[in-house]
Amino acid sequence: MRILMLSWEFPPYVVGGLGRHVAELTPALAQRGIEVHVVTPTAKDDEVGVSIEDGITVHRVFAPQVAATMPDIYQRAVETNKIMADYAEQAQIAFGKFDLIHTHDWLTGFAGGTLQAAWGIPLVVTIHATERGRVRGYLAGHLQWAIDGAEHKLIEEARQVIVCSRYMYHELQNLFHTPADKLAVIPNAVMLPDVRNGLNPQELTALRAKFADPGDKIVFTISRLVYEKGVHQLVQAAPRVLNECPEARIVIAGRGPEADYLKQQAIDLNVADRVNFVGFISDEERNHLFRTAACAVFPSLYEPFGIVALEAMALMCPIIVSDVGGFSEMVKHMETGITAYPDDASSIAWGVLHTLNHPDLAREYALKARQSVETLFNWPRVAGLTIDVYQRVLQKQVARSIDR
Repeated sequence: MRILMLSWEFPPYVVGGLGRHVAELTPALAQRGIEVHVVTPTAKDDEVGVSIEDGITVHRVFAPQVAATMPDIYQRAVETNKIMADYAEQAQIAFGKFDLIHTHDWLTGFAGGTLQAAWGIPLVVTIHATERGRVRGYLAGHLQWAIDGAEHKLIEEARQVIVCSRYMYHELQNLFHTPADKLAVIPNAVMLPDVRNGLNPQELTALRAKFADPGDKIVFTISRLVYEKGVHQLVQAAPRVLNECPEARIVIAGRGPEADYLKQQAIDLNVADRVNFVGFISDEERNHLFRTAACAVFPSLYEPFGIVALEAMALMCPIIVSDVGGFSEMVKHMETGITAYPDDASSIAWGVLHTLNHPDLAREYALKARQSVETLFNWPRVAGLTIDVYQRVLQKQVARSIDR
């Protein structure tokens, strides 16, 4: 089976969970005998070309629009997709016909739809999030309406739609009236060997010192600093947490448009000396912080899945998450972690303090959380479920051909 995978992000260009998902799913598919070709845009001349990486063929296509020469992400995507579709036509000549196209979110959906129509082969799409979900149902301007329309069209064109949680399954049914038999729920996963490799205790202590004093209890979060990630609720919770646990140190990693607001919020609440904004950190530093933190907090307002929480769970870091979206399905309250009321700083504060004040219970939850990751959220299992979707779609394609 030869699959064409279209992705807006792929290493070294990874911004969020979509890019990481594609980068980790594709080698797992290759290990199951699937021939995968990933076509992804790049704005850098020195990255353009074809390479074999982890058993997959990666095609990096020069698309200068990715370098933000066009300020409107929708128009950038439209123009970039034309380049990707033209390139894919040449790739099919060079490498042989593809059996199926798999694209991720609307950003590469234009090329997916074009190629499906041209080649007469099935299109599978994974929807990682929706525009209406991100803005909590309120589309404020032309750009958001355009993205919403692109999502709707892509979902209609696809033969099968993969979502990462039951929450997203219901969201697509409610927003786009997607038929149940067109939807497949396949969770995200983590690379357990990758997240577990790390420093010895002495090296961990040295790294920890970059972010906190020896006696501090680190309360860690990492995300894009955007409104829907709810980091402002963690900052709002800081005064109560610090009042009852003065040794707490809140470490916030990540970049985004909310950064300046969050820093000012910490100043206004008189907690800036105990809330550290550390900006971008590497995956290795993130994993080491999970290993040394007293807990990790993910207070999202909207979270289709939440792969970063899986990474914390895999490293046995006690977690507090908002009871929303994929978090609600991934974390069982007071069994594998703490779930807090969404958009509620007092509930976040309670969850953090409960975790800090009951370390034995927190370790028990963390152990059960890691066991759930090992059983349910691993890439071999996810790759197998994805191949099942491919096979069902291709079987239906054959049946359609026979009926004609």
